[in-house]
Amino acid sequence: MSDFGFGSTFAALTAFWLGVLSAVSPCGLATNIAAIAFIGKNVKSPSSAVWSGLFYALGRTTTYVVIGMVVVAGLTAVHVLSNFLQTSMNRFLGPLLILVGMVTLDLLPLRLPEAGFLTRFRSNGKVQGIAGAFGIGLVFALAFCPVSAALFFGGLIPLAVEKQSTLLLPFIFGLGTAIPVAAFAVVIGAGAYSLSRLFAAVTAVELWARRVTGVVFIGIGIYFTLVYTLELF
Repeated sequence: MSDFGFGSTFAALTAFWLGVLSAVSPCGLATNIAAIAFIGKNVKSPSSAVWSGLFYALGRTTTYVVIGMVVVAGLTAVHVLSNFLQTSMNRFLGPLLILVGMVTLDLLPLRLPEAGFLTRFRSNGKVQGIAGAFGIGLVFALAFCPVSAALFFGGLIPLAVEKQSTLLLPFIFGLGTAIPVAAFAVVIGAGAYSLSRLFAAVTAVELWARRVTGVVFIGIGIYFTLVYTLELF
């Protein structure tokens, strides 16, 4: 992103918010807590649990960055496709944002194939220190839930393509997903009672945050559809 002005700053904040929302979505939240708890059973002290959780979050961030870089670089590397996206992105962005908003609000069911290998890994895998926690983060990030898939592929990727950001925006998204995971790692290290209280608080906040984000996505999508797709204004 060569010109980091207001538009780029807003894009960065949007990428970060999408990452946070992806991490605290119902499916993502349950997966992250289960993974950190699984890691915590194999460590000997609260500080070790915290470090393992942080490296788990780093593993997830790395996966998002790599996927984002590959997808965005692939879309922008082809000259014809790149020019098409740059000139016509807004025409498709409106309907896409409406769909993402509907998935975020649970108005449009999105079924993804179950990652059976993750279930087997949880049942049979053994974590060996922070390296094992990092590896689990790498693998678990591949299990996209409907909301996280919509936010990543429908929200972040079009934004990164528009800004031609193959690294920065995917990294900021990954950082956003890591913040709640790291917080839960710290709380798990502190004790189960604190975890239950934080889980209840995050669940309540996530519901309203997801609703507001979904409505905003649909609103922007309708505006883009009317202005750029249908060219009514």
